[in-house]
Amino acid sequence: MQDRIHTYIESLIKKREPIFAEMEQYALEHDVPIMELSGIEALLQMLRIQGPAKILEIGTAIGYSAMRMADALPNTTIVTIERDTERFNEAIHNISRSGLDRQIKVIHADALEISDKMKDYGPFDALFIDAAKGQYLKFFEMYTPYLSENGIIFTDNVLFKGLVVEEYIESKRTRNLVNKIKNYNEWLMNHNEYITSIIPVGDGLAISKKR
Repeated sequence: MQDRIHTYIESLIKKREPIFAEMEQYALEHDVPIMELSGIEALLQMLRIQGPAKILEIGTAIGYSAMRMADALPNTTIVTIERDTERFNEAIHNISRSGLDRQIKVIHADALEISDKMKDYGPFDALFIDAAKGQYLKFFEMYTPYLSENGIIFTDNVLFKGLVVEEYIESKRTRNLVNKIKNYNEWLMNHNEYITSIIPVGDGLAISKKR
């Protein structure tokens, strides 16, 4: 039933601009992790409602989500961090040809190593975490200090293809990663300073706001 509902929802989503459809196909063919269609649409709608002036994204990949956010929010600035050189270059190429480079600044670095430098770009009204899943908790702790008073944190992939509810996972590497995501979810839901909801859309989207 869930798969049928997911397919139905995606069938209702309007076709994207050619450049976005092209990037979706590229991601599929090159195994690049980008947000699932229903997930990015839900994120964009929540951002439209919030109306952030500045967003910080952890994990650019090929620039898909940053470009979707910039396209949906023409008055918003996005600062995004990517450590992988090949994906960074692909993101720069995509952002440049889209004409959205006036809104998006891509930083080539490891997000775990440059948090102290990001205060110069803030404060941010929204933080979008979509990088190394095993480091979600660290990203949250390192970058939430740069949020504005009413800033919101969005975390993608918190249901990780449904594996968070599986009792047995054969692959040790995958099992360890799933355990880290589960620990993050539990830590986040019980945080004394933030109130969080997890929405089962796309690959799972957590939305956190200061109490």
